[in-house]
Amino acid sequence: MGNRAAAERRRRLHNPGGFERLHRRCKDVFPQQIEGVKLVINKDLSQHFQAAHTIHMSSTSPHYHFNATYSGTQQAGPGESFPLLVGEMDSSGSLNAQCVLLLAERIRAKAAFQTQQDKFLTWQFDSEYRGDNFTASVTLGNPDIINESAIVVGHFLQSVTQNLVLGGEIVYHRRPNEEGAILTLAGKYATPQWIATLNIGRGGAHVSYYHRANDQVQVGVEFEASSQTRETAFSFGYQLDLPQAKMVFRGSLDSNWVVGGVLEKKLAPLPLTFALGAFMDHMKGKFQYGFSVTVC
Repeated sequence: MGNRAAAERRRRLHNPGGFERLHRRCKDVFPQQIEGVKLVINKDLSQHFQAAHTIHMSSTSPHYHFNATYSGTQQAGPGESFPLLVGEMDSSGSLNAQCVLLLAERIRAKAAFQTQQDKFLTWQFDSEYRGDNFTASVTLGNPDIINESAIVVGHFLQSVTQNLVLGGEIVYHRRPNEEGAILTLAGKYATPQWIATLNIGRGGAHVSYYHRANDQVQVGVEFEASSQTRETAFSFGYQLDLPQAKMVFRGSLDSNWVVGGVLEKKLAPLPLTFALGAFMDHMKGKFQYGFSVTVC
């Protein structure tokens, strides 16, 4: 009886998702900084192929980005289609690209690389296994056989109860005359109203708390401490949803006295979204502002 009950509890546990999504709900509350003028044009060329053009006029120099996305016919869940091919190139010739494949029902593989004009900056290969109540993944970054250098990252997350997820990350790096590993433990406790997440290890700590007060108000708090730089940072963010006005406002305040906010407004019935943002760094006396228009 006891074994059957334990097996039934394990079957009721959910998959915890990927390690990189542990703090996602909290981070989504914070505004994304806007500087200058940005125009984004999204276009669905077919059911599986989308393209986007981005023109950004900032205080430094104008930039143009072209993004193309192809999603295949394999379905692994809501909003997940494979194979997934994503590429983005800017006006300087730099390229970001990634390919995600569904090798089996539970196994995913990803290859990604980044170039700066004609030079390779990073390239990595990921493999991930998603069980009924756990996720395990391995990442190989910047492998160089000649110089015998590479970065290997392992992740593991396990749903312990309906609300509690525990796991960890281990990062191993090897370079000429240098070798080391860093272990980080992680935990997340989630309820329908709030989520608390903790990452702690030799490299430092990252704590976040997300709370949904009601259908209109969401708040998030983050604390980060680095043992290498011996610096700490505290951030508070909030999101206000006004569905009747088709508006969303996100604001933030951190321990460096940087205050900012972004207001998004859907201009129905036109397929346009207008965003206006401003950020003030009181310590440096620097003020940045801008707006963007997104065409869907």
